[in-house]
Parts: sequence; C-alpha cells; structure tokens
Amino acid sequence: MDVYRDQLAAFDPDIFSFIAAEERRQSAGIELIPSENYTYPEVLSALGSVLTNKYSEGYPGRRYYGGQENTDAIENVARERACALFRAQHANVQPLSGSPMNQAVYFGLLAPGDTILAMDLSHGGHLTHGAPVSHMGKVFNFVRYKTEPDGSIDYDRVMELAKANRPKLVLAGHSSYPREYDYAAFRRIADAVGARAMADISHLGGLVAANVLANPLDAGFDVVTTTTHKSLRGPRGGLILCSAELAKTIDSAVFPGLQGGPHMNQVAAAAITFKKAMEAQFLSYARQVLANARTLAGALAAGGAQLVTGGTDNHLMVVNTVESFGLDGRQAEETLDRIGVTVNRQIVPDDQRPPLRPSGIRLGTPASTTRGMVEGDMELLAGWMISALQAPEDTAQLADLHKQVSEFCRQFAVPGVEQS
Repeated sequence: MDVYRDQLAAFDPDIFSFIAAEERRQSAGIELIPSENYTYPEVLSALGSVLTNKYSEGYPGRRYYGGQENTDAIENVARERACALFRAQHANVQPLSGSPMNQAVYFGLLAPGDTILAMDLSHGGHLTHGAPVSHMGKVFNFVRYKTEPDGSIDYDRVMELAKANRPKLVLAGHSSYPREYDYAAFRRIADAVGARAMADISHLGGLVAANVLANPLDAGFDVVTTTTHKSLRGPRGGLILCSAELAKTIDSAVFPGLQGGPHMNQVAAAAITFKKAMEAQFLSYARQVLANARTLAGALAAGGAQLVTGGTDNHLMVVNTVESFGLDGRQAEETLDRIGVTVNRQIVPDDQRPPLRPSGIRLGTPASTTRGMVEGDMELLAGWMISALQAPEDTAQLADLHKQVSEFCRQFAVPGVEQS
C-alpha cells in the first residue's frame, strides 16, 4: 500500500495533502459523532483491492457478467457470516448504504401510498423513516410515534396509533434515541394490525452482533436492517436480514429493483467485518462502548448538561445545549471543534429551532472506544467539553483545552493511520 501512497503523492499532491491532513485531524482529536468509527486496516485493504474493478450484477450463480467465480465465493461467505452473526435466515449484503437499504425494504414489502408507522424524526427517527423532506415521506404514508416527556415510549399509545391507522409496516428504529427498545412490544403491535415488523438497527449493529443489546430477530421481526460501519466498524454499506419467506422478495427489491451491480470491494470488506465481530475481543469492545457511554453521560450531567431522556442505554446521547449552556447546536458543535472534539448538531424532541441551528448536539462512544479509551478517559473528556461550552468566547481557554486534547490523543492510535 505504501507504494500506491507514494504514487498518489507524486501524481496528485493536492488530494494527497487533504488525505494526510484528515489523518492528522483524526489522530489529534476525539471523534464523538456516534455514526462514525475507525474501520479495520484489513477493511481498508479490501476496499482498495482489485475487486473495485469488477461488475457483478445479479446474485451468486445468477450473474449478468462473466468472470464471477471469485466474487460469487466472496458474496456467499459474506451472506453466511452475516446470517451466523445475527442469527438470521437470510442476508442481502449488496445495499450500497443505509438509505437505499431501507428503501429496498419499503418497495419490496409495500406499494406506494401504503402506511408505515415509524418514529418521529425529532424524537430520534431517521430521514428514511418518513421525514417529510425525504422522498420516502412523499411515496409512502408515514404515521409517526413520539416519545413521552421523560423520553420513554408509551407502547399503549403506539398501539392506539397502529389501530387507528392500520399500517402495513411497523418500524422500530432510530438515529438519535438513547434508550433501548422493547422489540416484543413492537411485534405485538404489528401482529395486532396484521403488519410486518421491521427494525432499523443501523446505529446498534455492532452492539446487537455482540449480544450486548437485544436482537429484534429474536423477537420475531420479519426484517432487520443495519449499516455495516458505525458500531460494526466495517465499510460504508448496508445489510438486510430477513426470514427465509421474504428472501426472494428482498433480493429482488435490491436488484434489479433499486440498484445495479454491488460494489464487490465493499462486500468483501463487510465479510471481513462480520468475521471480526465474531471474535472475543469484539465482545469486549462492545461492552466497553456501553460502559464509556454511561460514564460520559453521567459526567456530562454532573457538569450541568441536560441530556434528552436523562441518560443512555446504548452508545449515544443527545444534549440540549440551549437549555444547558445557552448555545444552539451549531454554536456548541463549532465550540467543541475548536478544542478538537467532534460532535454533530442535533434536533431535540419537537424542536422549534431550524435544523442547521437546532437545540442540541449528538455524541457517542464507538470511535473513542476503538482507540482504547475507557471510563476514566470519558470523565476527562466530559470535563473538557463542559469547560469549553461554559466559556465559548474565551479564546485562550479554548486554545489551552485544544492543546490538552491533542496531547491526550497521542496515547491512542487510530487504526490504519501511522503515528507521527
């Protein structure tokens, strides 16, 4: 790989310089965006392999191009490992990312105009769960459930919504909800109205694979989707798990329904990721992600941060920075950027502020845990964050905090990046 790096530096020094700068940024700062992580060096190797040269439209044994003996074997291994890891009857490893992954399920199981019951965006749902600005929100009729003032889900109220609207699909999934789901309750709601049950565990995929969080398939869900990066630490991509009954429907919805040929370098990288997730050290990692999240949430709350739902049961948390520090989410994000801590601005339940200047920030612990940080490090991190958010105009203090963060990060390598 070093020879290719040297070739890139010689041929296109502009792009090379930006890549090198991003390596330095990732190494010198702390990544807290919960959807981001550091992938394995083996995954980077597969993504940069000759598999990127190969078209493989179709499925193993039924391709539309020749020369598929190796790609067929790779995809079969990826599917088998995914099924074993998640205890699924069938796996489709071809979705290019999370959004088309979910779209394929909708188009495979439903007709345009059908009703889907899903979580409201501001209460933790995802754009593909029917946000009005998304195309899916225009194609299908989404009815949205919300959380209660304490952050819990009133499953009786969700049942009432389901009975009043008769959805064809009940969707349990989120992108910013810090609590655990009662999947059995969602299954009962779906059964009560004759609907399919779908779970989007894109954020939780690695934690579910490690069995530190509940697996919706164990509760009898028809379909489960997850991205292969985030807490799984794999390539950017999507994975659909389903019952054997739905295998042909789901496969047809992905190809030829929604996309052409899969990216076989991505499929190979996903296969590597699934093997990694079967190792004992991945279980230790997943447990540490949760321990770090609980510690970080507790330390932030002790420092005056108001957390949506009051804490976390998983890897992420949402802080209402307007209520806590008088800063909107953009101001808080930019302040923390100045000390080398990366988060993302985030809407809070029923947020009245615009999306680019929402009331909060979202943060999580998968990436910091990948680098080897533990509970004591989370307490240090919370202290730095509180100090910065309490004094966003104190340039000297922010500079000192940035120096402390940068020096601290020297202890923790970023996988795949050489330490300078």
